Amino acid sequence: MDLCYAPAKQLARLIRTRKASVTEVMRAFIAQIERVNPKVNAIVTFLPEQALKEAKALDRRKSYGPLAGLPIAYKDLVPTKGIRTTFGSLIHKDNVPAEDALIVERLKAAGAITLGKTNTPEFGAGSNTFNKLFGATRNPYDLSRTSGGSSGGAGVAVACGMLPFADGSDLAASLRNPGNYCNVVGFRPTPGRVPTYPAANAWDTQPVIGPIARTVEDAAFLLSAMAGPDRRAPVSISEPGSIFAKSLKRDFRKVRVAWTRDFGGLPVEPAVTKVLEAQRRVLESLGCVVEEACPDFEGATEAFETLRAVSFSLRYAPLLKTHRALLKDTVIWNIEQGLALDGGKIGRAEGLRTELFHRMRRFLEKYEFLLAPVNQLPPFPVEVEYPTEIAGVKLGNYLDWMKSCYYVTITSHPAISVPAGFTPEGLPVGLQIVGRYRDDFGVLQLAHAFEQATGIWKRRPSLAA
Repeated sequence: MDLCYAPAKQLARLIRTRKASVTEVMRAFIAQIERVNPKVNAIVTFLPEQALKEAKALDRRKSYGPLAGLPIAYKDLVPTKGIRTTFGSLIHKDNVPAEDALIVERLKAAGAITLGKTNTPEFGAGSNTFNKLFGATRNPYDLSRTSGGSSGGAGVAVACGMLPFADGSDLAASLRNPGNYCNVVGFRPTPGRVPTYPAANAWDTQPVIGPIARTVEDAAFLLSAMAGPDRRAPVSISEPGSIFAKSLKRDFRKVRVAWTRDFGGLPVEPAVTKVLEAQRRVLESLGCVVEEACPDFEGATEAFETLRAVSFSLRYAPLLKTHRALLKDTVIWNIEQGLALDGGKIGRAEGLRTELFHRMRRFLEKYEFLLAPVNQLPPFPVEVEYPTEIAGVKLGNYLDWMKSCYYVTITSHPAISVPAGFTPEGLPVGLQIVGRYRDDFGVLQLAHAFEQATGIWKRRPSLAA
């Protein structure tokens, strides 16, 4: 058995039933990282000796949590006690946190063993994973292309069998975009589903933490250990994570779903549309009633860009004064956008966001799901910081090409990227499934049914085989 590509749930079962040791599994992933990571640059801090020591200790105890000693490498935005956490920034290149983030505490308690950290853009800004500290993470299906971001290191590591699953975070597109570009699953849960601590703004419900995995079932498996309330996170949802450990099987006959090619007028490259249009029949074969329809996203750009700018000014404005020369231009722009806002503009953005939530809520009372592109173009050259044009339409700033994801972010509804096909050049294309507010389980169920019907997730990168 290829341990590195075995489903995470199966690996955990093998360990619990003593058919594989934690040490054996850990050695397999370490070897895969040593062989493949130099080609793609997904894992930027690597801790094989520490992980092996913990694996051997766990084997001696022979008492396993739900994650049963499986390896994980946390996104380099996530504080890890005693382990370098750089946020992809030269400013923090030697930063070693004194405490773990809540998610690290939680996954450690579930039995996961830290094997390293995954690459991310500077402060997670932008959906192309590169920074001056570690360089770029490359797409495993075409090394000349971007892996997406900002959880690009996580997406590539999972796609290449270097990790069984990974954590990621998503403000604009950062779980769904690398899921899409790496032919894996990236799930953005409802805000509050996975609590966040520490956080500069404990009340902020735009950024979320979620899972990346090769299958929807494994994404749900990791989510079951991530999710659940915590007193340090005031917006956390009270339901326990265990609800995601249930079977994802469901009958979708007569379920009404909405299908949109372009979110009501966004530019989309024909290569993306061609792949997705071919998959409509899969939804119909599952029994879904597929109708072309789209909510009204008027005001989404203003609301998202304003509230994102508020967040950047809150978190990073002090660095603008002390380390401006070490910040990339797009981060500086986003901070300054926030500093230029007044109460009227921020209040208007909150009002627009409320209207968007209710328009989406009402839309999804008629349709249970919205199906759409994840990204408006296939993976682009890794040297290009961000696209400035899509399908002949000029774009205004570094966020504009992410509208097909952040339109959903601003409504607070759960959304997943699930593998849907490849362009003629062999570049992955994902399908975005958006569900009703807090119906995270329903989104996982439809994604699982689609995934099982297509089998597209089984196509691995040749360099990692």
